[in-house]
Amino acid sequence: MPTCLITASNRGIGYELAREAISQGWTVYGSVRSEQSASETVSKLGTDFTPLIFDVTNHDAVQAVAETMTSGVDLLINNAGIIGPDNQSPLKMDFDGFHETLATNTLAPLAVSQAFLPHLKRSGTGKILTISSQMSWMGYRKSDRLAYRASKAAVNKVMQGLATELEEHGIPVALIDPGWVRTDMGGGDADNCPTDVAKGVLKIGRDLAISDTGKFFKWSGEERPF
Repeated sequence: MPTCLITASNRGIGYELAREAISQGWTVYGSVRSEQSASETVSKLGTDFTPLIFDVTNHDAVQAVAETMTSGVDLLINNAGIIGPDNQSPLKMDFDGFHETLATNTLAPLAVSQAFLPHLKRSGTGKILTISSQMSWMGYRKSDRLAYRASKAAVNKVMQGLATELEEHGIPVALIDPGWVRTDMGGGDADNCPTDVAKGVLKIGRDLAISDTGKFFKWSGEERPF
């Protein structure tokens, strides 16, 4: 069975990804931030789900957990993300909140990818997907949710760089635009069903080839501009 690791797997898109992956026969590891969250998630997903307890912004903790794992990882999905502080306009920015948003949305995916790179190499077919956002697009100038937009634009560039470095190792790296999803973050009025998005993301993960490395895909499979 293929093995995937999904960050922030206890809620939102991450939970749906874990649930759908289990239903498709994947062995699923998922990060959660506490023992309580681990227990609650296992109670919902069953024993086919193995929780890994770390905060993605704590790089030492991420590395420590990675060093305890012995299995290979066929697919890493960097899903953990936050929407950012209440005040994040260019004229009224919560800079501490901006820093936290960058730590979670931009730096953490790289730290997790580095920590679990030996497992991706061990699998022989390792792949990395990172959940980005349509709000990262540089083609328009909207100024709301600026910390979030900037963090996702930045993670796009970070993952492009990682794709370049890992190409010679045969590990493709791609970004995913999940659209506006009905989760706690997206709200009940959002366009996309989280189950549909999870199925689409996993299909991209299964089909991803080295020729796709460095690209940005909509959850439905079409390549999209940065």
